[in-house]
Amino acid sequence: MIDLAGLPLPPNPPAPGSSVRIERPRAGLARLVLDPPHRPKIAVFDVPLLVDLDLAVTELERDGALRALVITGRGPLSFCAGADVETIAALTDPSLVRRFVAEGQKLFQRVHRLGRDGGGRVSTIAAVGGPVPGGACEIALACDRIVLADHEKTRIGLPEVKLGIFPAWGGSQRLPRRIGVPAALGAILSGRLYTAREALRLGLADRLAHPEYLLRVAEAIALGQEHCPRRGSSGVKKALVDRNPIAAVFLAQRARSAVTRETHGHYPAPLAVIPLVVAAPRRSLSEGLEHELEAVQPLASSPVSKNLLRLFLLSEEQKRLGEYPESTPARGFPRAGVIGAGIMGGAIASLLAERGIDVRLRDLDRRALDAAALQHRAEIEKSLHKRRLKRHEAHAAIDRLETTTDAAGFARCGIVVEAVAEKIEVKRAVFGELARLLAPDAVLATNTSSLSVDAIGEGIPGPERVVGLHFFNPVRRMPLVEVVRGKETSDEVVARISRLALDLGKTPVVVADVAGFLVNRVLGPYLDEAVRLVEAGLDPDEIDAALVRFGMPMGPCELLDEVGLDIAMHAAASLEAAYGPRMRASRYLAPRVEARELGKKNGAGLYRWGPARDGRPEKLGRNPHLGDRGDLALGEEEIVDRCVLALANEAARCLEEKVVAKPSELDLALVFGTGFAPFRGGILRFMDARGIPEVVIRLRSLQEARDIAPSADRRARFEPCALLSELARTGGRFHG
Repeated sequence: MIDLAGLPLPPNPPAPGSSVRIERPRAGLARLVLDPPHRPKIAVFDVPLLVDLDLAVTELERDGALRALVITGRGPLSFCAGADVETIAALTDPSLVRRFVAEGQKLFQRVHRLGRDGGGRVSTIAAVGGPVPGGACEIALACDRIVLADHEKTRIGLPEVKLGIFPAWGGSQRLPRRIGVPAALGAILSGRLYTAREALRLGLADRLAHPEYLLRVAEAIALGQEHCPRRGSSGVKKALVDRNPIAAVFLAQRARSAVTRETHGHYPAPLAVIPLVVAAPRRSLSEGLEHELEAVQPLASSPVSKNLLRLFLLSEEQKRLGEYPESTPARGFPRAGVIGAGIMGGAIASLLAERGIDVRLRDLDRRALDAAALQHRAEIEKSLHKRRLKRHEAHAAIDRLETTTDAAGFARCGIVVEAVAEKIEVKRAVFGELARLLAPDAVLATNTSSLSVDAIGEGIPGPERVVGLHFFNPVRRMPLVEVVRGKETSDEVVARISRLALDLGKTPVVVADVAGFLVNRVLGPYLDEAVRLVEAGLDPDEIDAALVRFGMPMGPCELLDEVGLDIAMHAAASLEAAYGPRMRASRYLAPRVEARELGKKNGAGLYRWGPARDGRPEKLGRNPHLGDRGDLALGEEEIVDRCVLALANEAARCLEEKVVAKPSELDLALVFGTGFAPFRGGILRFMDARGIPEVVIRLRSLQEARDIAPSADRRARFEPCALLSELARTGGRFHG
């Protein structure tokens, strides 16, 4: 019997035996169905489900007449979402971590041994579809064959490294045996979830079936009525690569180098799983599982894993923003309008169209509209090439975007997003015109990044429908959307806008209508401190390298060149006007902007940039026009503290002023909006871990630095905010 004593239960545990059922449609054939009543959307491997699965497997092991078994979910596109992330996140006792992993391994091994590949007498088939991540994929791998629902919602793979762990219910051992070591390394280290057709090509699935026929096909294969050869790594390939010790050394070294280059050693899980995957084909399965267990135990209770797990759960929690209080989904927008066909407006319109919403894009400049339409077509072709869309879906996505210079035709739009120039009078004029054209309940959204939503919507009839919908550039890549709530914005509009963000594949965070909102406000002092270090004579490469090693995805100097020095200066001026001396920006960039050296977009900023390769300009080194280097010499820790603690102090002030509702939402917004080191869990968790008294002491010491102390503005920036000072005094934390 499975031993899960001491592991946390879900808040509404079901009656024993109700989470799994066995159906017997004909003699010798059984269906094992995962159908937990306490998980109405999709099953997860929590304690009740694992206990009931253990009982079901025991019953099947004792059935001497059983010859065929199909493991499936309550529906063809509703199998299982893998191991319960909340359970893993709650485990801090290493012995409980070990038990959770070990018992899951044993249970899946029993499924494996029941099947013919495991030496048993039963043909075992996994008939799965919809989300099949992590533990759900691992139990499928334990079966003789995998039949996958051929549907756009099907995604299968092993994404555990994204949570600071790795597949340890046999996944690191069975996947390389099935598809070969090189492919398994790629799948596990990337954490990628594959579409049904990608999984078939990879050898992760053996057969595809239309969802309607999934069970019928799986049962026919299980009973031997249909031939289904096992796909995956061939015998020759296994001999030359998978079981070759010399090849193993080469593959491991190459994988370690790639991981270290990308993560700078901050994420231990990918490095820990590499030797397990590489050695899997040359070990017995039982020996491999033991190594898997030993390697994952310290990871699962590590701070890195806990931080990544929390961020995952927070992103899942944000999906509730797209629901009404009674947990019903908010109304969607079948038709939308976008005003302004520039970089942001065109990208927003393109994404809306790709995600199934009819879009009317307006601009007074026909050339801008034509450029936006061409870019939309290019993005759709890219999605088609990557097999994210089928040909008919691509044609439909292109057709859903219509362009116009005419103000007419917007009356049927349930929402219009303005993305015109960042000038208050222009945006007010656009909203005034839209208010006359649209239905009284149509939502008016602004993509402004620096102006007040209330000021833009001033005097508009129905102010409850005015809202900020702040995307970040590039629109398709950046996962965060700030939903900016004005003083009059209704709860329904916030819910509908949040649902729209979720439908577009984004994570919404609701923020107050203050200058810079949340992300740009806290980025301001971070970027300005980097500029001041360059002004003092430090090399931009030195600054960027220190922050990348800290865990940022890109250094602040390169980020400034990416954004554009002219745009950065405009944003800095807005923050300075709103918040005064502590946000006073360096004037160091002004000569570069006057000389039209604006960053990547025209070849020079803080760096020089060469022609684009693979769509990205090549960095050629420091811009010589920056002038001579000064005499300020700082160590890496000092560089990081100046930039990161300036950001941290402003973030704490945002929480103090209730710009965002909860510390967890602030952390999530900064990770998704700035790329702040995910393994650190967010800026507030970073301060908790460092110790808030230590943060306050360090801020005060920075105030006394020889280049900061003479400036009242700089001292104000590093003056600990009231909330930080109070937490330091009382021994409090941002997160309990």
